[in-house]
Amino acid sequence: MPEGFSSLPSLNALRMFEVVARHLNFRLAADELGVTQAAVAQQIRGLEASLEIRLFERLARGLALTDAGRSYSTSVRGALAIIDDATRRLRPMPGHLTVSVTPTFASKWLIPRLGDFADTNPDIDLRLLATDRLSHFHTDAVDLAVRYGEPPFGAGLNAEPLMQQRVIAVASPTLLADKGRPTTFEALQGFVALHDAHDFWPAFSAALFPGHAQPTARNLRFNQTSLAIEAAVAGQGITLASLAFVKADLDAGRLVQVFPLQLQLDKAFYLVWPRKAQQTATLQVVRDWLKQQAADSQTTG
Repeated sequence: MPEGFSSLPSLNALRMFEVVARHLNFRLAADELGVTQAAVAQQIRGLEASLEIRLFERLARGLALTDAGRSYSTSVRGALAIIDDATRRLRPMPGHLTVSVTPTFASKWLIPRLGDFADTNPDIDLRLLATDRLSHFHTDAVDLAVRYGEPPFGAGLNAEPLMQQRVIAVASPTLLADKGRPTTFEALQGFVALHDAHDFWPAFSAALFPGHAQPTARNLRFNQTSLAIEAAVAGQGITLASLAFVKADLDAGRLVQVFPLQLQLDKAFYLVWPRKAQQTATLQVVRDWLKQQAADSQTTG
């Protein structure tokens, strides 16, 4: 072993430690690793002995990390992720690509288009990671992400525009037939404003009715845009959403645009990926397809 790594424990022991730290249970760790529970316990005891420090507290029901163990597990997990990423670069799988998107972007924009992608790219195994949490490229094994905001998105990351954000107000045609289409700020007070986490209502209302940033006194709030859209489809009120996310509902007549205003925002959707030395052909294919789909939806929108 090189002199600089003379205190490094065995990689097998570190891998077992990382799994046990995640599960806090020898049996579950053994199941994931495909070894016996006794083998896992022996490796952990050996690791603690070599480090001369306790990493776990043995409890009646499972385990708990000590302060030292908690800190060590964070470092070990990060180090193993770097090793895993380096190994994957040596053995690239050009037919596999993982894309990270928000649940709303997945359900309202990307998923309806995946049939076209599968037809035109049958050799590419496209994997979606739909989460509101900001995915990390190394630890989550993500190759490409769609992020909303303004660059830069982080050190060592490439970013290119995918789609502008054009926000419109939409509601159920049944709701508007019952209550009438609001054409004044006073008329808008008779509707419930459906909010998502972005809360575009103050800016939209101020642009539509200058001097009135608060749309109505009645509000419902959702943590995901897709939920606010579904509430609008159900006739619960008026919501604001990207035109790209509600176009299918507009075309199908489930929603109608309430006001002609389209609020153009400085922030937009971007494609983001690591600035690696070698870009795979698969990544380029997926990026080009996403950009073409976005261009088509903006043109027809």
